[in-house]
Amino acid sequence: MSPVLTVPSARRRALAVVALATGAALVLGACSGSPTDQAPVPPVTEAPVIEAAKVAPPAPVVPPRWPLTGVVATEVAARPALAIKVENSSEARPQTGLDQADVVWEQVVEGGISRFVAVYQSQVPAEVGPIRSVRPMDPAIAAPLHGLIAFSGGQQPFVQALKNAGLQIISMDAGADGFYRKKGVGPAPHNVYGTPQTFWDQADANHSAVPPTQFVVAKTPEKASAVVAGGPSSTVAVRLSGYSRPTWTWDAGTGTWLRAEGTAPAMLRSGARIAATNVVTLKVRLVDSGTKDPAGNPVPETVLEGSGDATVSSGGKTVTGTWSKAAADAVLTLTAADGSVLTLAPGTTWVELVPTDSGSVAIS
Repeated sequence: MSPVLTVPSARRRALAVVALATGAALVLGACSGSPTDQAPVPPVTEAPVIEAAKVAPPAPVVPPRWPLTGVVATEVAARPALAIKVENSSEARPQTGLDQADVVWEQVVEGGISRFVAVYQSQVPAEVGPIRSVRPMDPAIAAPLHGLIAFSGGQQPFVQALKNAGLQIISMDAGADGFYRKKGVGPAPHNVYGTPQTFWDQADANHSAVPPTQFVVAKTPEKASAVVAGGPSSTVAVRLSGYSRPTWTWDAGTGTWLRAEGTAPAMLRSGARIAATNVVTLKVRLVDSGTKDPAGNPVPETVLEGSGDATVSSGGKTVTGTWSKAAADAVLTLTAADGSVLTLAPGTTWVELVPTDSGSVAIS
């Protein structure tokens, strides 16, 4: 008879089966390799950060400025500088249009009277006058502008000197348009007036460009050299000759220097007072030009080349310095004692050409 299996024997068989299964699992695990033998998992990396493109800040908007005044403009008109010879004898006063000039130069002529070279570009007056003849110093004043010069009369050598200086001549004697005799303003020759727009309309291709700047003008009145470094002044009294003694008085209300002929306010035909933002005085040599006027008086010539003493008055203050001009067609330079450039305030400028020997400037 077969032996009867006991419970313990059955349990031993079950344990054996479990052991066999466990061994097989171990063998299979060994055959599959260790965890380090498995294919590596690529590391997780962050997406690259793309920097925003660096945008340059917008360039500052620089407003255009009128070349002869430094005043901000909406748009600078494409017209040349127009210089006009304006009379200043007692018979010629009151004049017309001087208040619309960008720059006015005052010079001594024969007999001690003065005459103006009024330069226009930023404004177009309806008329200007009385217009008179040219003098030998006019090329040195107008040549750096490379524009037009309008006048009535002048000795042929003086007229030729203007042509040689590269200026376009607008001459009444030569038949140019725009001149007329104005009724009710005095006898000839003190009644010649002109229409600036008609003068500009005659500009040729070589004299149509906007003029280069003549003086260095500060961006604001507060930065003008006289305001920054000058001494307080209320009056600039100029002696050009025994006859011509203009005085400029600071008027804080209008922010301008008001002109007087001697002690009488200098008025225009419109009723306006002659005024300037800047008053510049230049000490210059006055020499005999070697010519005479029709009355037989020697015609003096202002030598506007070389260098000399200067004053610049702006904003109720005055600073001293020097002027220099290398040639007739060179732009005049104003410098301070330390060699820095003297700047003007934005606005109109009157330049007084004061004879070194016979003239004077008193600032108080």
